[in-house]
Amino acid sequence: MYLLIAVCCVLSVVFTSFVKTPPGGKARAGAPMLKDIKSGLAYVIHSRMVLVLLVMGLATSLLAMPFRFLMPVFVVDVYNTGPEAMGLLVTIMGLGSLVGSLFIATIGKWHRGSLLLGGSLLSGIALMMIALIPHYFAAAAIMVLLGLGDAGRRTLNQAMIMEEVEDEYRGRVMSVFMMNFGLMPLGVLPAGLLAEAMGGQFAIGVLAAILILFTIVVWTTQKQLRNHM
Repeated sequence: MYLLIAVCCVLSVVFTSFVKTPPGGKARAGAPMLKDIKSGLAYVIHSRMVLVLLVMGLATSLLAMPFRFLMPVFVVDVYNTGPEAMGLLVTIMGLGSLVGSLFIATIGKWHRGSLLLGGSLLSGIALMMIALIPHYFAAAAIMVLLGLGDAGRRTLNQAMIMEEVEDEYRGRVMSVFMMNFGLMPLGVLPAGLLAEAMGGQFAIGVLAAILILFTIVVWTTQKQLRNHM
């Protein structure tokens, strides 16, 4: 598995090296780094849609991703199974993500704002079902929904940010977006402490409830995102 991941990483570097600079592109050499960072953050703050998308990406990562780290707790303490069972759950989730990504790629520009919010809501509902149904085979089926929701929100979130941002600021805004992965422990740590104190099901149930509530609030307050094509 790790060998396959390493090969994919090498291939991504190789293929990216063939990407040519668009004609007429301006090279920015010698610009002060701190000034670039300041202007990038100012751009994010003053671009409402970009800011909403970044907040959505961060919030959904902090609330949905901790389950991956707590999955061994469910496998051992809730489902009373072993490593093979966890491997199957991860595989099914991966298949759901693949199907979700292919679906997003085929629909093009069709109600992407609503689909982004729908993917976030689906992730929350799937996590809530995992928290409420302590059965392994039910969890295996729910993994499909979780994979679909996660793939939809991640793919659409990144694509919509790339389209909304001006060329000059795209690199800096995507750097802010990639901080989601670095800030993920901020969600994993309290989830782990809550799981230690109250159990894994309770911890995931709390995260799922917050994710569902957050998505509903964004859905009702951000009309521009909801109607984004």
